[in-house]
Amino acid sequence: MPQPPTHSHLPLVAQHLARAAVRALYVEVALEPKPGLVSLRDRGSHEDMDASTFVRSLFALRHYFGRAALAGGQGVGLAGLQTLGLAAEARMLAATQGVNTHKGAVFGLGLLCAAAGRLSAQGQALHASALRAALLAGWGGALAERAALVRAAAPVSNGQKAARAHGLRSALDEAALGFPAVFEVALPALQAALLSGVGERAARVQALFATMAVLDDTNLVHRGGLAGLHWMQAQAQEFLAAGGVAQAQWQPRARALHRAAVQRRLSPGGSADVLASACWLAAVQPSLAGTAAAVAHTTQAMPVPAHPLAHP
Repeated sequence: MPQPPTHSHLPLVAQHLARAAVRALYVEVALEPKPGLVSLRDRGSHEDMDASTFVRSLFALRHYFGRAALAGGQGVGLAGLQTLGLAAEARMLAATQGVNTHKGAVFGLGLLCAAAGRLSAQGQALHASALRAALLAGWGGALAERAALVRAAAPVSNGQKAARAHGLRSALDEAALGFPAVFEVALPALQAALLSGVGERAARVQALFATMAVLDDTNLVHRGGLAGLHWMQAQAQEFLAAGGVAQAQWQPRARALHRAAVQRRLSPGGSADVLASACWLAAVQPSLAGTAAAVAHTTQAMPVPAHPLAHP
């Protein structure tokens, strides 16, 4: 039976989790094609950011995910995690001149890192099911209470306004349920695609489309109303029904959807955050030995620059 590590081991675990988080976020922005989203190829539907903006943001966040993991391992409550997250958001906005690049990831991936820290402090392996259980055991009740309070109060963020207006699940609602889009949709799609042999890039596109097909992505609603969300969901469902990345012309089809999304100014940012979380899970959990090795190989081949100006 594994023995719980002492607190002297937690910083090493936290460092590993943080590096995996930053790499997963870099993998997400580097991925292409992604309908409407920023990539190394173009700005997508965004006029105020490009890939270099995301890299500056990652540089500013490089220590946050480790701090979240340490806090989780030390039993910090939701209020303490929120304090860390707000400080991380401030550093992100300072680095990007006020552009919101990773607010969703600060929240979602930060919670997952905290759950991983909690598991590590208990001497448990980072299997996906155990991570989800640790998240719910540690902060599920507090997240549900916070979600209820937010629903009762006047909405503040664009996502809250969109969720309230159309009866959708917000990011906070997703967290209170243990991130079903991550654990039940994106991660299984990523695993299945990787194991089918399509390659890492195609597997991530497949996982993204699987997520877009079902997620209440409030980023889409903010930009295009409920019609924009339903349009993107329908396009993703059609792509998957045609075979997804297994179809011969998947790249031209996905790029055509990207152009159509840009014309509509739509960007599924929530789905991108879910994809990054799934890539992080695939990289850190030991139950996916082959899958994790594949993801780790690719992320190591695309390291995050040591300085934001080092990226073009």
